[in-house]
Amino acid sequence: MLDVGRWPIFALLTPDERASVRQACVFGPSGNEAIYVTNQGEVYALGTNCSSCLGLGDVAGTLEPRRIEGLGLKKVRSISFGSGPHVLLLTTEGEVFAWGHNGYSQLGNGSAHQGLIPSPVSTNLAGKRVVQVACGSHHSVALSDDGEVYAWGYNNCGQVGSGTTANQATPRRVTACIQNKVAVAIACGQTSSMAVFDNGEVYGWGYNGNGQLGVGNTVNQPTPCRIASLQGMCIVQVVCGYAHTMALADDGLLYVWGANAYGQLGTGNKVNQQSPVLLSLDRERFTEVAACHFANLSAGRTQTGQVYMWGQCRGQPVVSPRLMKLPSTDDVFACFSCPPVTWRLLTLDDEDHMTVSQSMKREFDNPETGDLRFLVEGQSIYVHKAILKIRCEHFRSMFQSHWNEDGKEEIEIKQFSYPVYRAFLEYLYTDTVTLPPEDAIGLLDLATSYCEQGLKRLCQQIIKQGISVENAVMLLDAAMKYDAKELEEFCFRFCMNHLTAVTQTDSFQRLDENMIKDFVVRAARNGAFKY
Repeated sequence: MLDVGRWPIFALLTPDERASVRQACVFGPSGNEAIYVTNQGEVYALGTNCSSCLGLGDVAGTLEPRRIEGLGLKKVRSISFGSGPHVLLLTTEGEVFAWGHNGYSQLGNGSAHQGLIPSPVSTNLAGKRVVQVACGSHHSVALSDDGEVYAWGYNNCGQVGSGTTANQATPRRVTACIQNKVAVAIACGQTSSMAVFDNGEVYGWGYNGNGQLGVGNTVNQPTPCRIASLQGMCIVQVVCGYAHTMALADDGLLYVWGANAYGQLGTGNKVNQQSPVLLSLDRERFTEVAACHFANLSAGRTQTGQVYMWGQCRGQPVVSPRLMKLPSTDDVFACFSCPPVTWRLLTLDDEDHMTVSQSMKREFDNPETGDLRFLVEGQSIYVHKAILKIRCEHFRSMFQSHWNEDGKEEIEIKQFSYPVYRAFLEYLYTDTVTLPPEDAIGLLDLATSYCEQGLKRLCQQIIKQGISVENAVMLLDAAMKYDAKELEEFCFRFCMNHLTAVTQTDSFQRLDENMIKDFVVRAARNGAFKY
């Protein structure tokens, strides 16, 4: 469970009040404003209330939490904030509410009057279901479920993407260069905007004085501009700091660019980058990266659960990723960001309000509730037949007819290892897999045998994220064995890019003669190998 007490503003709450927090957002120039949702679904606020950013209907600060009346019991999906500050709140129904500073029409209501209470943002969004919102310093961006991007507010550097530098008083669809594309994610720096599309491409627009758009220069862009140097990469997440940007690819590699005065790019120096550069992390691959336009701090979480930070940490520059003994990237921002803000809406794992997926995860391998035991290499795994039947065709076939008439409650598995089979069963409960790439090969074998295509794709992604010079040949061999064509091509390209090092590894030397011969022939055809 995340400890909201790590953020100083929550020291104002009583222990009972802190225990009631389900979701929380901390923002403001000094981290002195907070909005949170209770277990009962009520939305509260406390803090200095700069520019009426608490949405309480007045300009008075409060050390006692007060309920935001204008939201009722609407379920909150996300909250974003600007520097004024202004606030955007997105509900699970796809509605957007805005309040706070509005000197540049960043609330999207057609005026420049301060918003004292939450008001719906409806112009040009009526009938649209919004799935993500993002705030820059004084501009706002929204993403609809059909992949359209809308922007409004301050536009002095082109951050609204309209092709001009005139402020935009209401939401306007960003169409230049991306009209026929489907966006899947958005992010904002202080005066820049970014979008990721379903084909993995990234576009940026707005201020570019530090190279934060990644287009190879420092010229502002009033319309979306594709980051050409990411061609061929499939980007799945983009985040923006004050003036730097980070993009995470589907293979776990992290690309960074923009301002670097505090080492926020993690490249080992303080040199700005106008185009994306790869941030290497010694055999580790990232599964999540974090940044916030309020700070020059960066953080990331790896596939092994390790949390790293770099950038401006409590005023000190950290120019390379530093391993932290913290449970999440959220905690990095609580402990080291200046100001101590949240980079996303915190969602607390309260057992009294667990989601279906959380409940499923908790019940996996629970001997008290399980009605079936798998015995693998002498170790037990407890599961529920109903869940296995719902989730897997292999088990549906196994359990049909009169399979359990004899009262059988145990199945012994001999063809797969315990770590592999446990990971498979846990996947059926959680849709996630936590295995090193070497074990993911065995899981790929299982997924192929059980015709689990979703699991097969996930295994291939894990292998991509964990490939290294030492294991590349072994992974290539496995991809060929299990007919994973895309993974095979990926592994082969990796081997070609690291050919000298790969051919000197023990795993390459252990290949049988025919495998080495096939590898050499294939490499020679690609013009990258001389034997």
